[in-house]
Amino acid sequence: MSGVFAGFAAIWAVTALGWLTGRRELFGPRAERVLARLAFFLLTPALLFTTLARSRPADLLTPALAAFAVSAVAAALAGVAVARLWRRRPAAESAVAALCASYVNAANLGIPVAAYVLGDVAAVAPVLLFQVLVAAPLALGVLDSRRPAADGGQAGSGPDGTGPDGTGPAGTGRRWRAARRLALLPTRNPIILASAAGIAVALVGWRPAAGLLRPVELLGQAAVPVALLALGLALAGAPPHWRGPGSGERYALVAIKAVGQPAVAYAVARHGFGLAGPALLTAVITAGLPVAQNVFVIATRYERAAALARDTVLLSTVVAAATLAVVAAALG
Repeated sequence: MSGVFAGFAAIWAVTALGWLTGRRELFGPRAERVLARLAFFLLTPALLFTTLARSRPADLLTPALAAFAVSAVAAALAGVAVARLWRRRPAAESAVAALCASYVNAANLGIPVAAYVLGDVAAVAPVLLFQVLVAAPLALGVLDSRRPAADGGQAGSGPDGTGPDGTGPAGTGRRWRAARRLALLPTRNPIILASAAGIAVALVGWRPAAGLLRPVELLGQAAVPVALLALGLALAGAPPHWRGPGSGERYALVAIKAVGQPAVAYAVARHGFGLAGPALLTAVITAGLPVAQNVFVIATRYERAAALARDTVLLSTVVAAATLAVVAAALG
């Protein structure tokens, strides 16, 4: 138990350091973006590659992942229900709400938690793969299909026969381009590419020479602290809307994410698969991670419920500090 809390203490200490530097603007206004991109494109892929290259591929498809997947689907459906019934949001904004309720921060916070609390970085790799290969394409498919004409979405009727509903040659081409973007999404994600490479190395049983892996290992060692500093810098930015129009919806989505999803994961893992000990802790901890910053990036890109995404990311990150500690105390 003391080891679990020591892991959380290290995580929040480095995050707090990032918050303090962000409040004082020691590294300039764009430091968060620079550190986040450094962690995303170089450091985290290096860490996952070296970790997975030494793992057993059979360990990735676990009951803990199945429990997480069930909890993510349940939370996403609950998020859609909140958006549709509470605020009567359209389909595209409801897709953002679904991500706000279920898409966890498996990279910036999940990897540090896996390293210091679960004791195994590979524990979060299946969650990363599930989200990028399943959850993100589904949400992006809805958002792409609802893009306005000015952004490459539906167009009005024209000489080529394209109707206002996107039918005709131009509409068919648009749908084909959207489908191709979704199919190629994993190939543009360095985390997925590095994970796939690490799994491939493990499958063939190849063990690279120590001299070849040493630079990659050196980069990977910086992944956790840089990701936590970036998270702290993000928390030092614009504060969330605690009150006012839409605050009830935000609180409902944060409650689904921080309490509902880990509760479903616990029920499925404990009573559905009979998990206990570290496996049960892994399922519940990963489900209890806060909303990923990528949700805000997606919402901003498609200009759909960006303020909702920003506030749920920040609020859930604050709430997760308490809920993850409770989970660790109960299951650690």
